[in-house]
Amino acid sequence: MKKYILALDSGTTSNRAILFNRMGKIINFTQKEFRQIYPTPGWIEHNPEEIWQTQKKVINKLLKSSNINADQIAGIGISNQRETTIIWDKESGLPVYNALVWQDRRSASFCDKINKDGFSNLIEKKTGLVIDAYFSASKIKWILDNVPGVKEKAFKGKLAFGTVD
Repeated sequence: MKKYILALDSGTTSNRAILFNRMGKIINFTQKEFRQIYPTPGWIEHNPEEIWQTQKKVINKLLKSSNINADQIAGIGISNQRETTIIWDKESGLPVYNALVWQDRRSASFCDKINKDGFSNLIEKKTGLVIDAYFSASKIKWILDNVPGVKEKAFKGKLAFGTVD
């Protein structure tokens, strides 16, 4: 009988796994930090592979230390960093660049230009979002414009985009 809920939280500085019983009581908890990469002031990156590896480690450690099997998990809930942006190659499954963290401000000048050029109202009306470097679109543009070969792969439909979840 499946009796547990596994909650995964990929936060800004670490991955966590929390095991709940059917009554919502926490049974066990594990956490592992991952590196913060600061190439220049205002830029914050994570290695997507390191995020994935630490998430797998906390799950495995949690299951082992709780003495349960994966087939006893009834469901999984995921919480993540929201707008942390990852682009990967569809064929290899590998990221084309580090994840640009939600706090990263490298695309702020591009966002300022959109606002200055008068497009902010139109974009907000269509998307419901204000123009800010927090959101993924300007991060995607930065990766396409600055990582060699990525734009060409995008035009060929060979890339995928997602957030940490």
